[in-house]
Amino acid sequence: MAFLNEIKQRRTIYAIGKNVSLEQAEIENIIKDAVKHSPSAFNSQTSRVVILFGESHEKFWNIVRETLRDLISAEAFEGTNTKINGFAAGYGTALFYEDQDIVKSLQEQFALYADHFPDWSEHSTGIAQFATWTALAERNIGASLQHYNPIIDEEVAKTFNVPSNWKLRAQLVFGSIEAPAGEKTFVDDADRFKIFA
Repeated sequence: MAFLNEIKQRRTIYAIGKNVSLEQAEIENIIKDAVKHSPSAFNSQTSRVVILFGESHEKFWNIVRETLRDLISAEAFEGTNTKINGFAAGYGTALFYEDQDIVKSLQEQFALYADHFPDWSEHSTGIAQFATWTALAERNIGASLQHYNPIIDEEVAKTFNVPSNWKLRAQLVFGSIEAPAGEKTFVDDADRFKIFA
């Protein structure tokens, strides 16, 4: 039951700060271990992660802010800017990528399954994101998963020297829990599950 309790503990935490009790190296190791030990189709290990702390973390969220400033109205930007400030207030961000060279190589090696490898790559990154998020929550670090790709991809790749074959899939921003998650509701089990014996 311990594992299920950890899954239940993982929640979307928007109110985050820099007051984490772990050293940066400990957080790096948590992320690395979670991603390394996450399963992937054909053991392809397509997941790649760029981990940002300090000025790099803040620089990333400024890229998001300035990209959105150019794309939305001034009125809409006010709320967006407040949201981005909340993310920048965190301790760090893990950028989740998928290595497209590996995906293409698998498509060439296993032509029968070629159409499925992009989907399986998405499964891999989802599992890696979930594992990382849960592992951080287990150490009392709050996080939320964001998706500002693809509008930020080019600038982020240039700023952080990301290989062109890495495709950005999500951004996990994390930090100290400054306020608890909101109440979570669930779809009725009867609508979600079918059980046969």
